Amino acid sequence: MSGQRPYRRSMAGWWMRDPFFMNYMFREATAIIVAAYAIVLLVGLIRLGQGAEAYAGWQEALRSPLSVIFHLVALAVFIYHTWSWFKIMPKTMPMMFIGGKRLAAETIMKTGVVVAVIVTLASLAFVVGVTR
Repeated sequence: MSGQRPYRRSMAGWWMRDPFFMNYMFREATAIIVAAYAIVLLVGLIRLGQGAEAYAGWQEALRSPLSVIFHLVALAVFIYHTWSWFKIMPKTMPMMFIGGKRLAAETIMKTGVVVAVIVTLASLAFVVGVTR
């Protein structure tokens, strides 16, 4: 054996070399904001269980400028997260055929987005209707 070590390619920044991987990493990073928002909601549930005063304090904290900014950033991240998952949905599901023709990936993606928008609007209408 020679004293020469085998070549090992550096893994530093591997995801920055290709736009596909950059999108992949950004999509995966959005899960951090989703998890942070889940924690915010979990704290709200805990405060609700602690009584009306604790819950009112949690609601007051949500009105702070920092919380409003966090919620706006989270909304933008959620929209991107949802869009990106519907974009890859045709690649992750089995092929679908209608009338002997394969359903186009764009049709699957657009159908998913439309259904998500309809469900979101229906949920919003329900919540607004219940709270009035």
